[in-house]
Order: sequence, then structure tokens, then C-alpha cells
Amino acid sequence: MMFFKKYINNKYFYTGLLFLIWWIFFDQESLIVQYNLKSVKNGLEDQKQYYIEEIIKDQEAINTLQNDTVLLEKYAREKYYMKKDNEDVYVIVRDEEE
Repeated sequence: MMFFKKYINNKYFYTGLLFLIWWIFFDQESLIVQYNLKSVKNGLEDQKQYYIEEIIKDQEAINTLQNDTVLLEKYAREKYYMKKDNEDVYVIVRDEEE
């Protein structure tokens, strides 16, 4: 217990404690700010990985559509409702509840 009193009555202990409190809560580069920035960084890295995967999927789809005319025709019919001259296209919209 004497050992602890020795440090409590020291002015450097209070200065260090004050510095530590300032550094954790009030400083521009505080630990709280650093933690929040790290969380934002992790979220942005997750978004980056998602978009890289989406770019790869889109590049594969573009490559497939450029090289396969049957798939290109199917894609145009499904997405853009294109048709040949001698046929009619009917779009059936189904309710979400069914």
C-alpha cells in the first residue's frame, strides 16, 4: 500500500494521467477517433471487395455475350423484350404474393 501512495502523491503521475485522459478522449487523434476511422476503413474495404467481385462477374458476362450469339439473343429477349419480325412478345407480370 505504501508503494501505491508513493505514486499517488507524485506530480508526474497526475501529469501523465491528465495526458492519458486528454489523449483518449479530447485530442484530434484520440483513440475514439482512431477506432471510428478504423471501422469506416473496414467498411470501405468490404465495399471495395464487393465491387471488385461485381466487376469480375460483369466482365465475364460481357465476354460471354461478345462470343456467344445464342446467349446474346436470349439476353436481348429477356432484358430488353426484343423480338423477331414474325413474332409477338407478351410480358406476364406476376404478383409478389403468389
